[in-house]
Amino acid sequence: MILKKIALILASLLLLTSCAATEPEPLDSLSQYETQELKWRDCYGNYQCSSLLVPINYSDLSVGAFSLALLRYQALDQDRRIGSLVVNPGGPGSSGVDYAYNAEYIVSPEILERFDIVGFDPRGVGQSAAIKCLSDAETDASFAADPKPDDEAEFALFISDARDYFAKCTEKTKYLTGYSTFNSARDLEILRAVLGDEKLNFLGKSYGTYLGTLYAELFPEKVGRFVLDGAVDPNSDNREAMIGQAVGFESALNAFISNCLKRNNCALTGDLTNARNQVLDLLAKTAITPLESKSGRKVTEGLVLLGIASALYDSDSGWPVLRDAFLESTLGSGESFLKLADQYAGRQENGSYLSNENDALQVIDCLDQKTLETVSSFKNGTKVFLEKAPIFGPYLAYAGLACRYLPNLNSVEKAEVKKLETSPILIIGTTRDPATPYKWAKSLTKIFTGSILLTLDGDGHTGHGRGSTCIDSVVDRYLLTGSTPKSELFCAE
Repeated sequence: MILKKIALILASLLLLTSCAATEPEPLDSLSQYETQELKWRDCYGNYQCSSLLVPINYSDLSVGAFSLALLRYQALDQDRRIGSLVVNPGGPGSSGVDYAYNAEYIVSPEILERFDIVGFDPRGVGQSAAIKCLSDAETDASFAADPKPDDEAEFALFISDARDYFAKCTEKTKYLTGYSTFNSARDLEILRAVLGDEKLNFLGKSYGTYLGTLYAELFPEKVGRFVLDGAVDPNSDNREAMIGQAVGFESALNAFISNCLKRNNCALTGDLTNARNQVLDLLAKTAITPLESKSGRKVTEGLVLLGIASALYDSDSGWPVLRDAFLESTLGSGESFLKLADQYAGRQENGSYLSNENDALQVIDCLDQKTLETVSSFKNGTKVFLEKAPIFGPYLAYAGLACRYLPNLNSVEKAEVKKLETSPILIIGTTRDPATPYKWAKSLTKIFTGSILLTLDGDGHTGHGRGSTCIDSVVDRYLLTGSTPKSELFCAE
């Protein structure tokens, strides 16, 4: 699965390099966008590729058009084909093209029989008018930098870096304020129309649930079979969202530590409190003296923190590496922390990054913010983060502050999500999900009046396709027949 994904991304980068210089000609009306003909071509073995034109600015079609990359895995039984299932893996910034390329792994054989699996790179992502800000070397420096300001001098540097970052984004990327998820949701409606589906069938994970929610807000009558997994609460402001994530990662770290302490190869010792203090000590020490690595790269406080967070996304694959990382750190090595951090960031051994996901995430997150807090509110709010999440809180307390320095941010159209009356949908929440806290799934269930909540009592990010027959069988039955459970379902891992 990983090798297939890497192969596709490398090919994507070649396509991006060769096609980036030309901008497509805009169409004259929205109806022309909705009736354009997709020109599918065979690609990457058993797949088909195409591109979709969407307006850069829906209020002024004369501004121009973006070309969005598409990938399709055709239903194996075309005679019994139900329709298209559009998939989005999250981010913002993750490639839907890459995700669809792994169709055989993200959905069951039964779904592959009956649905075309369609992925698209949202505007600003991958092959779709990619957002560009930093070079590879600058991205390295960004991840290795001090992740939180501890005094006025560091705070001033933080602000200076934010201004410099968005100046580079503005210099390298046209139409910077046009990349919001609100616009991507409109793009999704054009995609539905040109695919020829009466309603949109959609599997969205993590941030993909936010994209799906905004689509439902804009086009409730077009909602088909929706599965929203690892739900984002669309009405949380930046502070609520960051506190929620800080608490989520803290809870996931506690679960990891409790499991680690039961093992012979765990470098953390004592009870949960003592072990947490050891994590805090390691972060404090690496802020002064980074760990070493075989490549010579210094494993700083920021990279250690990113490595820890990365491991918490998946208890099966991440936790064993994180145990090794803590053990290695006692010897002054940060090799496994660096491995985890690079895996999360998409960095290859040669120093290049697989995609533009890091820049896309930063810019799109800012464009999606509902309100901009004042600088003083960020400073005054750090105490709450520290109280609720002593390890992760201080690092997330300033998340979103940099957005104040993205030019013309106030001009971006926002969506207000209220009660949504749609056809029945499934929402999935995992109880100890670090990135999208379980309470967000419960909040989203209250917004969709026809929704059913599926709960996975487990660790890691998202619940579908992670080995729970209880969850996966319900999702399959829903996608194939449209039937939902009569009430909420609670599944053990």
